[in-house]
Amino acid sequence: MNFKTARILASVTLVGSVAAAMLPAVSSASTPTVSDSTFNTSLSTMKYLKSIVAKGTGKIAVILPDTTSSTRYTEFDAPYLKASFAAAGLSASQYIIQNAQGSTTTQLTDAQADITNGAKVLLVDALDSTTGANIEKYAKQHGVKVIDYDRLVLGGSRNYYVSFNNVAVGTLIGQGVVSCISAWMVPKPVVYVMKGSPTDNNATLFAQGYNAVLAKQHYTLVKQGTGTWDAPTALVDFKAAYTANKKINAVVTPNDENAAPIIGYLQSLGLKPKSIPFTGQDATLTGFQNIISGYQCGTVYKPIWLEAQAAAALAIYLRAGVTPPMGLVNGTTPDSMATSAASKNVASVLLTPSWVTASKIEATVIKDKVIKVSDLCTNVAPKVHGQTVPTFKADCKTYGIK
Repeated sequence: MNFKTARILASVTLVGSVAAAMLPAVSSASTPTVSDSTFNTSLSTMKYLKSIVAKGTGKIAVILPDTTSSTRYTEFDAPYLKASFAAAGLSASQYIIQNAQGSTTTQLTDAQADITNGAKVLLVDALDSTTGANIEKYAKQHGVKVIDYDRLVLGGSRNYYVSFNNVAVGTLIGQGVVSCISAWMVPKPVVYVMKGSPTDNNATLFAQGYNAVLAKQHYTLVKQGTGTWDAPTALVDFKAAYTANKKINAVVTPNDENAAPIIGYLQSLGLKPKSIPFTGQDATLTGFQNIISGYQCGTVYKPIWLEAQAAAALAIYLRAGVTPPMGLVNGTTPDSMATSAASKNVASVLLTPSWVTASKIEATVIKDKVIKVSDLCTNVAPKVHGQTVPTFKADCKTYGIK
């Protein structure tokens, strides 16, 4: 994909502000208010969809992509989607949640089987656009609605798209590494710039965001080749780059999973805290432990409880044949590979990410119950070769996390 195409894909138009998009306040269960700003960690908004659930028939099928590109799909997406459907009044027999385990064949056959078994709406996080487009073509032929979940299927024929603003995610990563390079006083920055899988449109948009930030800095940039979401492959790529250029002293990693093994490798070589900044995304437990111990600058927090509820709500409206409110569908996203005018500008639910550093952990992921203090603040020290380092419990105390 060329830079011009990536820019076009990233040009997301929001329909009004969040405040303007919100519907009137809820006065009773019979007057539901559903918008991108009404969802919360208690899932209380979902109960206002019970009347919509009662109007619908058939099943909602969710097909997640894998367990390797991110642990989020098993740790957060699947549980939050299940809880959201249940809170809205769907019975266990009215929804299906699956994971394709990285197989494009499985993802397509799961979709076909779900439609045969009565699915009226598919919520799909496609492994790649080819697979996604095939699923959407099959669904359209059978009168089934499709929602692109998290990743936009280029050239697809979906009805809606639910995700975070992914260029904004990349921008936060870029701004994060710039801030950390300054705060950690990294001399003459030589930045190794990684990227996600080339088959994932989100990875393209993330890279657009952080590359735009880096282009304004006077850094020496070392670019990764193909890109990957596979952490062992990311480590192999980094080792080759670092062997060739020992001056690398900052790393833009597009998610926590890719960062973790590289940080571990450098720790085995004697890496000291706050010397080589890393970035991340997905707000994982390992990512936050690397952050509080001084090896990762921060991570992009995309509340999956928010994305899951928004997607579940949208699917419930489609299942009932009810037009979703403007407060929920708050923007459009262009698909430059669309084969028809009708699929060029995709009606979208676009959510806002945030950058979380050590000082913001308690007010964000701890408060939202995404990370447990007991899991984060263990009485275990990072595995750092030849160094005496504080335990994670001591690190939490440093940042007032309790």
